[in-house]
Amino acid sequence: MVAAAAAAQALSGARRLRLFLSTLKPGVHVPQAEPVAAFSSSVTSAKVAVNGVHLHYLRTGGGEHAVLLLPGMLGSGETDFGPQIENLNKKLFTVVAWDPRGYGHSRPPDRDFPVEFFERDAKDAVDLMKMLKFKKVSLLGWSDGGITALIAAARYPSYINKMVIWGANAYVTDQDEEIYRGIRDVSKWSERTRKPLEALYGFDYLARTCEKWVDGIKQFKHLPDGNICRHLLPLVQCPTLIVHGEKDPLVPSFHADFIHKHVKGSRLKYVHIRGEPVIQNHKTAASAKPAVLVAHSIKWQRHIPCLCSPVSASQPGDAREPNKTCQQKFCSSIPFVFIWNRNL
Repeated sequence: MVAAAAAAQALSGARRLRLFLSTLKPGVHVPQAEPVAAFSSSVTSAKVAVNGVHLHYLRTGGGEHAVLLLPGMLGSGETDFGPQIENLNKKLFTVVAWDPRGYGHSRPPDRDFPVEFFERDAKDAVDLMKMLKFKKVSLLGWSDGGITALIAAARYPSYINKMVIWGANAYVTDQDEEIYRGIRDVSKWSERTRKPLEALYGFDYLARTCEKWVDGIKQFKHLPDGNICRHLLPLVQCPTLIVHGEKDPLVPSFHADFIHKHVKGSRLKYVHIRGEPVIQNHKTAASAKPAVLVAHSIKWQRHIPCLCSPVSASQPGDAREPNKTCQQKFCSSIPFVFIWNRNL
């Protein structure tokens, strides 16, 4: 079910997030000849001409409910959403994972970051899905993809069905700016973090684009209230679920609280893991047990328990206690799974 999806979405995108912090803080289809190697032949890899560029996407499933997966900074459908692409119910959903312009295989052009780059991504994403003939779509986005999803939902309310986001922020603070500076130099990333993206982009493009991303996101700090999309949040009409790790060291929890407060009718779920920390050697994460992406932790730390039993939390039902006896790779009660099934 979409269970594995939300649970999974944490997976690859979060892997990059966790690994970053481990060391510091009218459309023409151009199908590719072969499916992406990492996935089965049931996954279509193609490009479509949208808004003057050729956008790459992966597509799988034949269900009536269309879901667009939106990757985070430097991400792509392939690097960020492998688990969703593989595990989502193909009968219930048609799943599309896209590469925003300048990322993944949506190159050329090189990625750039004008002040409206999130707005541009939102338009590209919606126009891509319209080009693929979807009448309405749901969105699953993390990090930058979560911001893009919020903007898309606000700008195109009649087109967006439902939405789940995590690791997103609607504005930039001094605290955020300090965190961004910490990931600017990719040569300081661990090799384990850098290599997959270096294989996709090459070191020079990766390094240059990361620096440009930091400069691009920091420019919002100089706008009134550090605004990215805070003015758009009241315009979101679709059912929205916001998921946030209780001790997410990259995106402070006040961002999730703010989005929840200003997106009418939204639900906010905090998640956590009790057990081995998945972040090491970060000044703000010495005791953190981040569950920004719970499923990711379960995949990459095989023995981390799943989350099965409800426990008390700051918001009743938001946190869940690990069940150390469960050995399932994707337990059906993992918060992302649990939440996703009830929102899509």
